[in-house]
Amino acid sequence: MPEMGAKAPALLIDAMLGTLARRLRWLGYDAEYRKDLPDQAMIRIAREENRLLVTRDKELAGRRGVRALYIPATELTEQVQQVIAAVGPSLHPPRCTVCNGELIAISSAEARPLVPPYVAQTQTEFVRCRRCGRVYWPGSHWPGLQRWRQGK
Repeated sequence: MPEMGAKAPALLIDAMLGTLARRLRWLGYDAEYRKDLPDQAMIRIAREENRLLVTRDKELAGRRGVRALYIPATELTEQVQQVIAAVGPSLHPPRCTVCNGELIAISSAEARPLVPPYVAQTQTEFVRCRRCGRVYWPGSHWPGLQRWRQGK
């Protein structure tokens, strides 16, 4: 059980859990996602970056010398619940769902050349990823994602 007020650990998500990685990023977790890497490379990265390895591979999760969280669930909602139960909720703002970068607020003027014309005309709030430059705004999917963040 996580300590009250404790910061959620940085996560390393294996290839079988890409959708989970994107959802955890939206929930504010530092969730690096690596695919196409052998187990030893995943273990090395987890150790070097002090990350908790999140995997559906029971054998990998049981290896010595690596902190790992085995996720037996196959359904996304259950997977998210298992992570939250194991490490606690994230108290951080959303991260880039593509690359895990930090999101920073940008003005409408900065966003205008980077988004579709309709979005530039109808939206006023934008954030941009510091790492990959992707721009986000509260589109039609926003209410559903907000419910996820609130645990509903």
